Amino acid sequence: MRLDVLTLSAVLAATTAVATPTVAAAATTCYGGAITKHYGDGAFFGPYSASSRCTDINLRLTAGTSDYVNACVVFIDHTSQCNRWTRVPKGAWHTIATDVLDGTHFEVLVGVPLEGDDATVQFAF
Repeated sequence: MRLDVLTLSAVLAATTAVATPTVAAAATTCYGGAITKHYGDGAFFGPYSASSRCTDINLRLTAGTSDYVNACVVFIDHTSQCNRWTRVPKGAWHTIATDVLDGTHFEVLVGVPLEGDDATVQFAF
């Protein structure tokens, strides 16, 4: 009986050890394909095609003199207008478009609040 308990414990430990990295990997896969761009090299970034890594288009401000950027997504196969403006402060990832189908073509318009500000941003899609 003791051998069966030890065997069962070992199987459960191995299953848990395998499941944890898989969940963590799935959670970071979207951001793992992020693209870094610098505002000043352009205000329109793209065109890009949405991928299966993310269901949304995400942006984060990682560096620069600006405390935040304003961003919007233009779905270029359908319109030349922005979806909506989203204020993205420095630090965490923010969703700037939701439920985007794989293969959707888009550009991202980024603006800084003050003339002369610069910003380094990342896009994950």
